[in-house]
Amino acid sequence: MSLGKVGLRHLNFTENNTMTTTKTNIALAELAEKGADADLLKQMIQFVAQRMMEMDAESLCAAGYGERSPERLNSRNGYRERLWETRAGSVELKIPKLRKGSYFPGFLEPRRTAEKALAAVIQEAYVQGVSTRSVDELVKAMGMSGISKSQVSRLCAEIDERVHAFLERPIEGDWPYLWIDATYLKVREAGRIVSVAGIIAVAVNTDGVREVLGMAIGPSEAEPFWTAFLRSLTRRGLRGVKLVISDAHGGLKAAAAKVLKATWQRCRVHFLRNALAHAGKGQRRVVLAMINTVFAQQTQEAAIAQWRSVADQLRTKFPRLSALMDDAETDVLAFMSFPKSHRVQIHSTNPLERLNAEIKRRTNVVGIFPNDAAITRLVGALLLEQNDEWQLQRRYLPLEGLQSLAENQTARLSAVVN
Repeated sequence: MSLGKVGLRHLNFTENNTMTTTKTNIALAELAEKGADADLLKQMIQFVAQRMMEMDAESLCAAGYGERSPERLNSRNGYRERLWETRAGSVELKIPKLRKGSYFPGFLEPRRTAEKALAAVIQEAYVQGVSTRSVDELVKAMGMSGISKSQVSRLCAEIDERVHAFLERPIEGDWPYLWIDATYLKVREAGRIVSVAGIIAVAVNTDGVREVLGMAIGPSEAEPFWTAFLRSLTRRGLRGVKLVISDAHGGLKAAAAKVLKATWQRCRVHFLRNALAHAGKGQRRVVLAMINTVFAQQTQEAAIAQWRSVADQLRTKFPRLSALMDDAETDVLAFMSFPKSHRVQIHSTNPLERLNAEIKRRTNVVGIFPNDAAITRLVGALLLEQNDEWQLQRRYLPLEGLQSLAENQTARLSAVVN
């Protein structure tokens, strides 16, 4: 019995499809055998993305890989490598190339602003000859050989315009709570590698919505730097700040009182780390439990009384710890005078931890920045994207108690750059 063209094509397709399915099942089985491997999620993302591209290529060619078919419309022409930055880490992809026309997977376009900024900073570092070995490897992986300075300038200008518009936008309404934190980055300056402080300010308005208000790069954390940064925020419209939450950065407390006329809250988490350093390893759990009894109190008066009681109990055995508690009492317990429903979020800089972790992850890829503008470009792009995500989430703080903290009861519009 002879088979016609349709029958042969159906047979070839069935056999090819069976072989592809078998290979897919084998690959999935190999991933499953890895169990709780830390890289399993990244490998699964890589596998699924690669399989999607292979299916796209087969569809465009109207035939499977290596399949002989009279219906074939195009042919494969190898691969080009691309590094894909995902939440699970960097994923290496092989994008199929076609002999006629071009192919690029839809799930990689358009790039997020932060990914564009990362590529721009890496390229700038590369063309200026200040890249590290890891950056050199990324340049090759991203297929960025033969980069020209004019190309880099155009890409940087496109990102800088949007980032600067975001960081310089008007600030409207009252912002009772302001979190400020600093992270340290390396930058090349006059032929030397120096460490600079990257300052980030996040606040909550009287609608309970959280926003990134600004950032700044500076050589130190002296009071003049903090004063200049806070004044730049007030010039853009920041007002109504009642509490500034931060770690014990030098000069910030004085600057907050001078510029914002606000109370300063010392990060409770960082204080506890400093306090436990004065106790032996075997005694830290007991000391921590004693100090935590302070934060279980319902009122500020009760918390102050308990704080002093704990300090006195520890004074004989841990005199330096008790002295630290005496000095820090007002600053660590400042949050207790604010609405009870807000205290969990306002006693520390923990609300910024996830944001700082993402900034560290991205900046570590670069290592050494070519200049301050490159830091602003990358970190600013990350802040812009995070701010957009926060606008889609529910209120960060309940409305209860926020209106009582407002100096101006008029309605406000959230300042978001589209």
